[in-house]
Amino acid sequence: MCRWLAYSGEALQPSSLILDTKHSVVAMSLNSPLGAETVNGDGFGLGWYSTDAAAADGPAVYRSTEPAWNDQNLREISRAVRTPLFFTHVRAAAAPPIQQTNCHPFRHENWLFMHNGAIHGFESFKRELVLDVDPSLYPSIQGTTDTEVLFHLALTYGLMDDPVAAVGAAIRRVEKAGQAAGEQFPMQGTLAVTDGVTVWAFRYSTQGRSRSLFHSADIPTLREMYPDVARLNDFGDHARVVVSEPLNDLPGVFLEVPESTVAVVEPDGYRHAEFLPA
Repeated sequence: MCRWLAYSGEALQPSSLILDTKHSVVAMSLNSPLGAETVNGDGFGLGWYSTDAAAADGPAVYRSTEPAWNDQNLREISRAVRTPLFFTHVRAAAAPPIQQTNCHPFRHENWLFMHNGAIHGFESFKRELVLDVDPSLYPSIQGTTDTEVLFHLALTYGLMDDPVAAVGAAIRRVEKAGQAAGEQFPMQGTLAVTDGVTVWAFRYSTQGRSRSLFHSADIPTLREMYPDVARLNDFGDHARVVVSEPLNDLPGVFLEVPESTVAVVEPDGYRHAEFLPA
């Protein structure tokens, strides 16, 4: 359906992960071995925070309907920018039109949000979900995707105060509406949300068979494991990546996020918590 990556840590050029790794995000857009679709060429997006004071500055976003592998501006921007936190996403459109407003990540004030997966049967209960969005937030919905509606539901339910509870409430609302409409397994996917300091990455589906999600291991530990891999020296000690599938083939570099789990990426490391248990 899609592939995505979230980075947090010392400031670097996004190109080091978007373009320069063996299984980079751009490589995934052409060939995604673990994805539901092999090719993710229906647009892409890059959202980034410009300084270490990310929470104060807010994110910039560049989105395009071009395939990621074919967009020269992505190459220029990702090499020109240095950022301590960014999201990037390549899209395989399930149903909504291929248009810029449907490309991830989505932004609201200081927050970014992206999703790999789908709300199954969304069209049949979309109106019910949209009517639950806070009226003050409704004008901000610019596209036609299920993801953007899910984001605005989470904002309605208090994302800025408690992201885990708000995303959980939004997903439960989707499941209630979907199952009432006859959809047995409405929710599928992995999601990421950030306020510019912390990243929350969710792996969840109603069926309990979610899309793949991994995060990198601790960089100092990896340097001890692979002292001859000079590439690891390109990253600071606090560099952390959450991604739909591993960026390289080295054992132990990327660890799978368990089913029904939220992985929280904070300045001092990762922590996992159970999310919406059955």
